[in-house]
Amino acid sequence: MRIIEVESYEKLSALAADIIGAQVLIKPDCVLGLATGSSPLGTYSNLVKRYEAGLLDFSRVRTVNLDEYCGLKGDDPQSYRYFMDTNLFNKVNVKKENTNLPDGSAGDMEAESERYEALVEALGWPDLQLLGIGQNGHIGFNEPEDTFPTKVHTVKLTESTIKANSRLFDKPEDVPTHAITMGIGAIMKAKRVLLIAGADKAEIVERAFRGPVTPQVPASILQLHRDATVIFSRA
Repeated sequence: MRIIEVESYEKLSALAADIIGAQVLIKPDCVLGLATGSSPLGTYSNLVKRYEAGLLDFSRVRTVNLDEYCGLKGDDPQSYRYFMDTNLFNKVNVKKENTNLPDGSAGDMEAESERYEALVEALGWPDLQLLGIGQNGHIGFNEPEDTFPTKVHTVKLTESTIKANSRLFDKPEDVPTHAITMGIGAIMKAKRVLLIAGADKAEIVERAFRGPVTPQVPASILQLHRDATVIFSRA
């Protein structure tokens, strides 16, 4: 595992975009595993700028997102599909049919979990998986548990996760209480992992990557990944 400390969120975002952009240049038809939340916003903005400058071509790229809220349709402004469309997909030349997220509005979430697991496997797992990290150490929506969940599954969000996400909703009670997420198994099968974290995540980064590997801190499993990079902002 490589841990790279940079001085600011701006430098973190630029470096993360450099790494993802290099993956696209090396393998134009790569599979990118993508994440949502505040941490990757700067990274996506940098990727859009590189596309607009003619430096990147996303026309053959396939994408798989980590997770989605249960109960939200893709056109809901709070959904992760909407987030990805607004912040990246609609701003570059990726083909919409090549962008994939779990369907949070599916009637049968168990069947949807099996469908999405099969889809990610059929694509050959991500060439590069982008991750953020929650204050409790979650990656995707894999919350602290007694074991590491391996496959796509639905999860009841912890109170700390709901509280952290409530800033994005008009009212705290509007925050969904469940989500569908890739499991730890899919994340660990990614050929490369890139995790980005701001200074507000200093404590959990220390616990996750300098402490024991434990499902109580889900991100700690990345210590065992064959090619993991963490970019951490000190500012």
